[in-house]
Amino acid sequence: MNIEVPRILFICAHNSARSQMAEGLVNALHADRFRASSAGSEPTRVHPMAIAAMAEIGIDISGHRSKSLDEFLDQPFDYVVMVCDESQVECPFFPGGGERIPHAFKDPAACVGTEEEILNCFRRTRDEIRAWIEETFIRKRP
Repeated sequence: MNIEVPRILFICAHNSARSQMAEGLVNALHADRFRASSAGSEPTRVHPMAIAAMAEIGIDISGHRSKSLDEFLDQPFDYVVMVCDESQVECPFFPGGGERIPHAFKDPAACVGTEEEILNCFRRTRDEIRAWIEETFIRKRP
């Protein structure tokens, strides 16, 4: 029996950290209720610290790749979540999709310091995204 689950598209500029972690969290923890993808307007690469931070909680995103929004233009999404932070002049726009949900998370790739300090930024953002996903999609939606 194939039951369709709601689809979520997480977007940010580079599709390297926040949107990748969000995609990984939803697909690893809530695949029975949602299917997530992620993309960016200027895709680069998945940030190694995002991969490391997710691995710490048992989620492997090492096989992910940064994707362009263009790859998803003909696909339906129930939710389109923009995860850009306030410092970004322009968050990517996705013309398709259902409910649009803007929610800013600080870009951990903008952190400076030692390797451990930067990894802590990624951990903090990962945990904030996870808590927000739980509150927004798991506790409030059927």
